[in-house]
Amino acid sequence: MALMITDECINCDVCEPECPNGAISPGEEIYVIDPNLCTECVGHFDEPQCQQVCPVDCIPLDPERSETHDQLMHKYRLITAA
Repeated sequence: MALMITDECINCDVCEPECPNGAISPGEEIYVIDPNLCTECVGHFDEPQCQQVCPVDCIPLDPERSETHDQLMHKYRLITAA
C-alpha cells in the first residue's frame, strides 16, 4: 500500500526530506504523498522513514491503494531504474 498523510498533519516539514523517492510534497493545506512514487521505503529501508519521524503519527497506510511487497519492490525498481 502507498502511505497517505491525514488531516492531523501539522506541516512540520520533517517527512519531506526523509522520503528517498521524493513522493512527499507540500499540498494546498498539508503535505501529500504521491502514491505513484511511494514504495513505503521498500528497496531503501526496512520501515517507512516518514512514519518514523512524524511527531503526530499522521501517516497511515492508504486503504485505497493496496500493494504487496513484490509490487512495491517492482515500483522501486521502476523509480530507481535498478
